[in-house]
Amino acid sequence: MSIKPHISRLFALLLVAVIGLVGCGAGPNGLTGNYSQDTSMVLENLTTAIDLPNDATNKKEVVALARSQMNDYASRYRRNSKVSTLRSFTTMQTAVNSLAGFYSSYGIRPIPEKLKKRLKQEFKQVELALKRGA
Repeated sequence: MSIKPHISRLFALLLVAVIGLVGCGAGPNGLTGNYSQDTSMVLENLTTAIDLPNDATNKKEVVALARSQMNDYASRYRRNSKVSTLRSFTTMQTAVNSLAGFYSSYGIRPIPEKLKKRLKQEFKQVELALKRGA
């Protein structure tokens, strides 16, 4: 009796287990699947991105990370009926859409003060709604 078929089956089983475990962890942008934690993390990163000085050397990378996180966040939670009706999500989605639209149209140009002010106000509303569980 040959041992090769048993080794190949064991290897296949191990490979499936590794892929399954990796798929359950945080995504490449740090999203874990915990709505409150993910929202707080994305809020912090977006706040950093909009507050970054225009002459910062890492502005391009920070904006790229923010754009990627916005896409992943919206993709993960938009179709989740338990989350998509929450006030915190709808306000966050409004802010994300505004910032994503700006980045799509203008790239890494300076964000106008009017937009910054509105985004920060929406971020505060999201934080308050998260604390209330809404």
